[in-house]
Amino acid sequence: MTVENHQAFTLHIADNQVAWLKVDVPGESMNTLQASFVEGVSEVLDQLENNTNIKGLVIHSGKPDNFIAGADVRMLDACETAEQAAEIAAQGQTLFARIEKLPFHVVAAIHGPCLGGGLELALACHSRVATDWDKTRLGLPEVQLGLLPGSGGTQRLPRLIGVPNALDMILTGKQLRAKKAKKLGVIDDCVPHTVLLDVAEALAQKSKPKRPRSWQSWMLSGNAVGRNFVFDQAGKKTRAKTRGNYPAADAILAVVKKGLDKGIQAGLEEEARRFGELVMTSESKALRSIFFATTAMKKENGADAEPGEIKRIGVLGGGLMGAGIAHVSVAKAGYPVRVKDVSEDGILNALRYSYNLLNKKRKRKQISKAELQATMMQLSGDTQATTLSNADVVIEAVFEDLSLKHRMVEEMESITGNEAIFATNTSSLPIHQIAQGSQRPENIVGLHYFSPVEKMPLVEVIPHTGTSEKTISTVVKLARQQGKTPIVVGDSAGFYVNRILAPYMNEAARVLLAGESIEHIDNALLDFGFPVGPITLLDEVGIDIGAKIAPILTQELGERFEAPDVFDVLLNDDRKGRKTGKGFYLYDTGKKGSKGKQADKKVYSLLNIKLNPTLSGHDIAQRCALMMLNEAARCLDEGVIRSARDGDIGAIFGIGFPPFLGGPFRYMDQVGIERIVSLLQSHQDRYGDRFAPCERLVMMAKEGQQFYP
Repeated sequence: MTVENHQAFTLHIADNQVAWLKVDVPGESMNTLQASFVEGVSEVLDQLENNTNIKGLVIHSGKPDNFIAGADVRMLDACETAEQAAEIAAQGQTLFARIEKLPFHVVAAIHGPCLGGGLELALACHSRVATDWDKTRLGLPEVQLGLLPGSGGTQRLPRLIGVPNALDMILTGKQLRAKKAKKLGVIDDCVPHTVLLDVAEALAQKSKPKRPRSWQSWMLSGNAVGRNFVFDQAGKKTRAKTRGNYPAADAILAVVKKGLDKGIQAGLEEEARRFGELVMTSESKALRSIFFATTAMKKENGADAEPGEIKRIGVLGGGLMGAGIAHVSVAKAGYPVRVKDVSEDGILNALRYSYNLLNKKRKRKQISKAELQATMMQLSGDTQATTLSNADVVIEAVFEDLSLKHRMVEEMESITGNEAIFATNTSSLPIHQIAQGSQRPENIVGLHYFSPVEKMPLVEVIPHTGTSEKTISTVVKLARQQGKTPIVVGDSAGFYVNRILAPYMNEAARVLLAGESIEHIDNALLDFGFPVGPITLLDEVGIDIGAKIAPILTQELGERFEAPDVFDVLLNDDRKGRKTGKGFYLYDTGKKGSKGKQADKKVYSLLNIKLNPTLSGHDIAQRCALMMLNEAARCLDEGVIRSARDGDIGAIFGIGFPPFLGGPFRYMDQVGIERIVSLLQSHQDRYGDRFAPCERLVMMAKEGQQFYP
């Protein structure tokens, strides 16, 4: 028996001459690949290549819950040139090629996340076996960091599962469960964790597999017309989605095609070169900053105190928001949840909401029928408030009426324990007003979710001046357990997300009233990088909701928040947006699940608009975005957000600020604060004082400062 230990990689050769290579990065909970491992891995490969007695090799993880979660992204930030980054990719390619050329059967035994460089290592093995555990996921998510797989993934995956399936995985960064991965041919077997290593060992003792070429790769090999058609279609689909804002997507298509046209070696060389170039792009740097920020935030409590214990959750209100909050509390966080509503219909709605979401997962075979039933058993409801008496956290999601919320506080404080937290999902009412008259104001906090709750990743945690540190840390913990990214924001009108969104939306409405078309405005901001245009967003949120929030913000924050006079006119024509089938757009509600919409030309006559297009898409996007940027800087200056980092994450996760720009603050740094102030001043001269740059930006411009070091 021979043992070679190179810190993260331990080689053990058993008596039956099956070699075991264990990956276990010291001091880390997750295995990641690092450039510093190259020498150690090379020495291990030397041992394997020179040992003629070995009958097979199993590569496995020493971690209890992950295989390899990818490459350590931090090493990319240390690169100063594209050539340095390309060299990192080339080193990975060389090592994995050596694994692939080993004369015996190499098997990857996968349990837990197998992502990025981890999957590329597994693809260099001759066979792959994975566990059926729900958290075992396989994918190449590099595109989400503005990169492409740099250690052979763009070349091996298409040859294994065919070009269309491989492009789908690489271009989206999607992660596959083991059963789906087996169906596509990414892995060879899906087994229980208890037998993973036994199955892998038995497989490693067999001959290397001779894989039949997929019909897709057969059709495309030597068929230039078919190959060009596939890539042309993929290119059109990709450009329609990215609008040219994500250079990694075009690079992926080019690299995969080069490998098919010119051979795998040419493909690998192009992969490394393009990888190096992408590492140095502003888009990848911005996307990596989001990754680092969210990783750091997972370790923060939001306050100095330790979180309190949570055993049960209560939800007040079974409407759309209450049902969504109840669902993530039971299905994601795993707590027993009791919904209280004034009517049985409200309770049934909440129960039905969760059942429908869980049943979709069951139909996709993501959960079993037993798991669905077990989750639903944890969710209950009643019309009597006393059933919430043992709740540790009560989340209120009733109508935006201050007197109603006061009654909810009073009622809950009369029946729940002294430590019970009352969290309000208000989107507009100040938390300190809701806490007025409370017997335990230290337990009252805002917990602002976004709709639909199960999809939107952000939660704003809003303490008032009397909220205890323990209450803050407890709800931050809860939000994270619900699958959310929480940011702690100040208790002022609109909080953070709605406050920076309102001026942006108002400016889009002003551009419309000035004669630009609905589609032109939406397309301008889609090209800028937002997931939906501002006019579409207003329809999605609800014109009636916008009409209710606008006066509150104007009253609290001043006339720069005053909305153009469009809401009343549209509401009088029964235009509330998508939910009523018409707003600025007409929606095809006749077909179930239809997403069809078209701009309603009647809006122009209703609002007395004479179409007179004079602005380019760039000018429209700049005009709307500047209002958001200026307000974001004000929020930081006033302490509404604690840091530029929180402001960037809040804008990206809350309203879809273009991730490739890194958020409002990183974007302002990139453009230059002095340039931002100059643009605001020129817009102020042209359109009015609402564009006046805030004091923080003016000061920063004078002193040459940035938001980030």
